[in-house]
Amino acid sequence: MAASRKRRVLLAVLAVVTLLVLSLVWLSRPRQLAALILDRAGNALGLQITASGVAEYRLRGTPQLVLREVSAREPGAASAVLEADRILLALPWSTIRGKGTDLTVQRVELDSPRLDLAALQHWQATRPPSDTRRLPVLIDGIGVDDGRIIGDGWEIRDIALSADTFHPSRPLAAALGGRYLDAPLETDFDLDITLGEAQALLERRATPATAGGRIEIRSGATTVPATVTLSGPLRHIDATLAVEPLRLGASARYRNGDTDLPLRLGVQGPLHYAGQTLALDADGLSLRGEDDDSPVPRLQAHGRMTVGGRQHDPALQLALDGRIAGWPTAWPTLPPPIGQSDSSLPFSLRYAGATDIGDPLQLRLARDATRFDARLRLPAMLDWLDTVDSGTPLPPLQGRLSAPRVEISGATLHGVEIEFEESIEK
Repeated sequence: MAASRKRRVLLAVLAVVTLLVLSLVWLSRPRQLAALILDRAGNALGLQITASGVAEYRLRGTPQLVLREVSAREPGAASAVLEADRILLALPWSTIRGKGTDLTVQRVELDSPRLDLAALQHWQATRPPSDTRRLPVLIDGIGVDDGRIIGDGWEIRDIALSADTFHPSRPLAAALGGRYLDAPLETDFDLDITLGEAQALLERRATPATAGGRIEIRSGATTVPATVTLSGPLRHIDATLAVEPLRLGASARYRNGDTDLPLRLGVQGPLHYAGQTLALDADGLSLRGEDDDSPVPRLQAHGRMTVGGRQHDPALQLALDGRIAGWPTAWPTLPPPIGQSDSSLPFSLRYAGATDIGDPLQLRLARDATRFDARLRLPAMLDWLDTVDSGTPLPPLQGRLSAPRVEISGATLHGVEIEFEESIEK
């Protein structure tokens, strides 16, 4: 009886030792460990997650897992929701033991991640509704290098994101850079951003947000480098991202060919992004040049701007109404009595075309009883202003000027109407 008991104990010990040896052998193969973790994560998320590259893990100190050539997609889907050359995930032991109750992460790093928005939205639509959506705490923050977001006809490349720490209910400070591409429009950006509370976005509450830094907009022959500051309460509701109201200030230069104009811009009003369309309803807009000799008029306006939209919509649409403080000294001198008036000039501007503002725009100006309606191209008009002293005195536009009285070379003309028929076609 004693011998039988000893044999059972020996067999049990051998079984435990064998299990430990097999476990150690299995744990010594990171690919197998990674496959198990990804399989469980995929089952929980309804995704097929694979890592075909070399995997690494570390258990000493803070457990750490490194995955390479990662792909996460819905089963059978043609496009992956997320792909990445490398993902590092460091998890405290407390998070591992918590089995999902604790969402504390030490650090996350992603090299060359590629996010497909259409695939992401399709996957999100398959997920069951939840009343308790939470974001993780990142003790040592996050680092993203060479990221890419693919949208419908547009994308953001060269994304670099870094934050030293992240807590969903505390202020966030991060650095964000990248390049937005929506041909022919390109925009490079390098911004410092702050966010009051990320968890508020999940709960459809507004939270203060700011961004400041350098951007450069390019479209066709036009380049606009600028230093910008933006701020306002940010809110995310369903598929709409809104800042209500946005406050924007920019110090910029408009460059096209030989034209190089410094300008200052200020805008306030609600900003919405939804359905591939960025829409700004400007309750107040101010524009001025660098000095009194600038051809950039000093104006105040209100109106609407949209960028993007449906496939056949104009890439940029502008509808502005306001007042120009005075006739810029860099513009051709007006004959009396129009040029002697100190009245401001009410104006109306309409544009629908390419983002470089190179297509024809419609402009209406008024001063006292004088009216001017025109159709023109901005780049050609700026070139004409640069050469008006040595070139043709007639501006490159189509339109009509009407005035009750004009004095020219000592003669007084009444009931004046002037037609401009210069071709504005490219």
